[in-house]
Parts: sequence; C-alpha cells; structure tokens
Amino acid sequence: MELYSLTIHELQEKIKNGDVSAMQITESVFSRINAVEERVHSYIRLMKEEALAAAAKADENIKKGDLQPLTGIPVALKDIVCTKGITTTCGSHILHNFVPPYNATVVEKLSAAGAVFVGKANMDEFAMGSSTETSYFGPTHNPWDLERIPGGSSGGSATAVAADECIASIGSDTGGSIRQPAALCGVVGMKPTYGRVSRFGLIAFASSLDQIGPFTKDVEDCAIMMNVLAGYDPKESTSVKTEVPDYRRFIGGDIKGWKVGIPKEYFVEGIDPEVAAAVQKAIAVVEKCGGKIVDITLPHTQYCLAVYYIIAPAEASSNLARYDGVKYGLRTADARDLMEMYTKTRRQGFGAEVKRRIMIGTYALSAGYYDAYYGKASQVRALIRRDFDEAFQQCDVILTPTTPTPAFKIGEKTDDPLQMYLSDIFTISTNLAGIPGISVPCGFTAAGLPIGVQFLAGHFEEGKLLQIASTYEKNAAIEKRRPTL
Repeated sequence: MELYSLTIHELQEKIKNGDVSAMQITESVFSRINAVEERVHSYIRLMKEEALAAAAKADENIKKGDLQPLTGIPVALKDIVCTKGITTTCGSHILHNFVPPYNATVVEKLSAAGAVFVGKANMDEFAMGSSTETSYFGPTHNPWDLERIPGGSSGGSATAVAADECIASIGSDTGGSIRQPAALCGVVGMKPTYGRVSRFGLIAFASSLDQIGPFTKDVEDCAIMMNVLAGYDPKESTSVKTEVPDYRRFIGGDIKGWKVGIPKEYFVEGIDPEVAAAVQKAIAVVEKCGGKIVDITLPHTQYCLAVYYIIAPAEASSNLARYDGVKYGLRTADARDLMEMYTKTRRQGFGAEVKRRIMIGTYALSAGYYDAYYGKASQVRALIRRDFDEAFQQCDVILTPTTPTPAFKIGEKTDDPLQMYLSDIFTISTNLAGIPGISVPCGFTAAGLPIGVQFLAGHFEEGKLLQIASTYEKNAAIEKRRPTL
C-alpha cells in the first residue's frame, strides 16, 4: 500500500518504528498529486518547496526523538486561512495577490505539532457556495466521478483527502461547508462547536457562523486533528476558555444505553431514496451497538434556510466591505476618481454569487428593513437553538442525513441558486445553533457515489460525536473503496 493512502495514526506508527521518514511520506503525497491533480484540481497553490523543507526538519526532529502529534504528516489548508508569506486568495480574484503578514492560529498550531503543509486548497469564492464551482480559479472535481461536484465550500480540502493528495486537511464550515463535501467525497469531516477552534486568521464570511475544522480519512484521525486544533485563543474574541479533553480517549468507546435522537423534520419527502436507505441502515447499526433510538422534533427546522440566508449574507455584506481596492488585493487601474475605483474594483473583483449575497445582505440590513429581516431572523435563530437544547434533554446525540442527495453534476444547479442552497438543508441548523457536527461515510449509491451520515451533539461535546462516530465506523463495515481516478 502506498504511503499517501494511509491514515495519520498508521503513519505515526511507521514513523515511530523507524519504517518510514517524513521525507518519504511527503514525496509519496507529491507523487500522487502529480498523477491526479490535473483532473481533480484540489489546490489553488502547491507548496512543494516549503513542504520538502518542513519534511527534512521533521526527520531531524524524529532522529532526536522529538515526536509531536503530527510530525511529518502532510496537511492541506483551505485557502481561507492566512499563511504568512504565502498567497491567500479565498478563491477570489479580489484577493488573487494578497500575501498575509501573519499566520492564522490554526496554522501556528499545526506547524507546532509538526505538520507538513502541502498547499492551499480550492474553495468556493469567500466560502459562498455548496459545490466549489464559484472559485475564481475554476471548479474542483469529485474524485469519485470527475463530472460531479465535490460539495462546498471546502471542496478542495475534501477532495485532497479523498484522492490521497494529502493525509488530512483543514476546512471551514459556515452552513455545512465541511460536513457536506465530506459526505459527497466519502471522508470524515467535523464542524466543532462555535468558539472551540480559534478563528484568528480565518478570512471572515459570516462571523457568527464560521468555524474551522478537519477533514480526515477516518474518525481516529479526526480526534488527532482536534487535539491539535481545539483550545482557547486570547487573540480571538469568540474563543471560549473551556477545558479541552484528549479526544483520542473517546475512540471506540461504548454507546450502550445512549439515546440517539431521530428528528422527523430531517426525514421528509425529497430525500434521494438511496441516501434515505443508507441512513436507515446507519440507524440499524447504531441500534445494534446498543443505542436506543428516540423520535424527536426540531420544530423550527423549516425556517433554517430562510434564517441562514438573511443572517449569513448580512454578515458577509459587512465583512466584505473592507475589499475596496485601497488596502490590499485587487485595485482597478482605469478609475478617474476614488468612487469609480471602489465600484470598478468590487465589480471586477467579486464573482456573481458573492455579489448576489452582498446585495441580499445589504438589503436586509438597510434602514427600514433591518427589524423585518435581520432582527426577525435573529429571533428565530434563538428558537432554533432552543429546539436543540430541548432535544438534547431527551437524547445524547442526534442522527440525520448529511445531504439530501449524492453529488450532482457540475453545472447542474448553477442557474438555480435556490436548488443549490437546498444542498445544505441538513447542515445549516448546526451553525445557527453553534453546536458541533460530524459527517461519516455510510455507504455508496448504485453508481458508486459516497453517502454520509451526520451526528450532532450539544455544545462542546465533540467527544460524544467521536465516540459514536468511531463506534459506528467500526461496526458498519462500510466497504473500503478508493476513487479509481
């Protein structure tokens, strides 16, 4: 088996035993990238020179016996986290030449843990999208079927793991942007509790919803990544100062007697029959492992999409006002005065989906409409969070489909924004409530496309998610397939 196809914990064991070096692992990953990247397009920018230097340093540390949690492990970074001295574009023309003067906190943490950075992964522009088709640098292709989307907005991060172009990766999740592509690409993806992982150095889309999290090849790797990423950061105002457990101790834990909530609102007409069947099988596996299935209700679920598409664009409208051609990024060359420079820069720099959301958000925040739209949406958001609080009094975790359908074809929904937005219908509520969620592979369609099941838990209960997800993963016996490419 090739080194690039192994998990973090498998590679850790080989490094510890002296069977492989960090350089061998890194070279193996780049050989895979050379073989498949042209077809998949996981990356906006590769960092081969930096990666080989980091691998050489990792091997020196290994010889000294200095082994950190991710020593020698190749990791991809979504191109939304700032990397000092390395272009960070957010998949947008307006930031095509932006070179941050500092690292995001998660980049610092991963670096301190010994990770080798492979490159900056492709994404929907400013994380606005569900298919990685809105990237200025072109779409990413699902490695299971190159004519299909990988999900979004962290599509490049998901495909990099699924296609073995890295061992693990970092994404961001504002309305499902980790869990949805994880499901469509057949990998594990976690959105932590809001405030669990520092957002310092994450280029903002919607500040009350954004959260950074990992993509991995299995649940144990997810726990390893969360051990590195989680924790309080005084540089980030929404970071929560609460104890971080060793997440690996939850792997393989018993779930006998756990109450697993099944919300009726997530099993409605319109779900693809193969997705529904795979999730029903997942429920049966959980029952077999000792979980007790409990019917629950999340009554305000029907309002989630409407609430999200008021709050997220409103916050985006505010956050993206800073891109004006003055301080950094694109500046149009043919403006006669300051106002024309502003308008031309933004017109040329932003893509259609970003412009659409800025306009929606600006309208929702405008005088005379604020109370009717943003104010009302914020009130309903509180009710959505209350739904989850009440549900978790009846159950330990919640189980749902991650997506309503398998991956659709590239271009299939680009002319129908509402259909595109519905791709995140099962993931949006988690961000509105601020709770953690994880997507785990639960099967394949007849056409060989991956399907994911989602587990949700209360605030700061990532350990519970890892416990049930790892137990499910072990007992579900999902066929171990890899994209053929």
